[in-house]
Amino acid sequence: MVEVYIDGAAKGNPGLSGAGIYIKGTNIQEKYFFPLGVMDNHEAEFAALVKGLMICLEKGYKIVSFRTDSQAVEQAVLKRYAKNQRYNSHLQEALKLIDQLDLFFIKWIPEKQNKTADELAKKALQLQKGIDHEGTTSG
Repeated sequence: MVEVYIDGAAKGNPGLSGAGIYIKGTNIQEKYFFPLGVMDNHEAEFAALVKGLMICLEKGYKIVSFRTDSQAVEQAVLKRYAKNQRYNSHLQEALKLIDQLDLFFIKWIPEKQNKTADELAKKALQLQKGIDHEGTTSG
């Protein structure tokens, strides 16, 4: 089993956002970060979940335990429902990916236990410096 720590970050609400994913297991330690464009913080958290699931499936990790500091993401996955349509589209994509796994767990953790994923999400934000809200380079 691998543990997958996910985090999303946004600069503004909405604003430029990024996802951080940290995967660890026996002889495994992988770090990923992705610029996500303009989203709010919650949407970035859901997008990080989707990215993490895609990586797991691409790598053949079929038994996974996800860790998130977003109670909204944890509850939406457990209930298989998100009230907000913007988040629901990400959730539905995540559920399709989850259904391809052999075993999936998700657990809420405090922010202090999610520092690596948080740093990676912030790194994704840094990649977007000099990009305005329309996604074009400025300056």
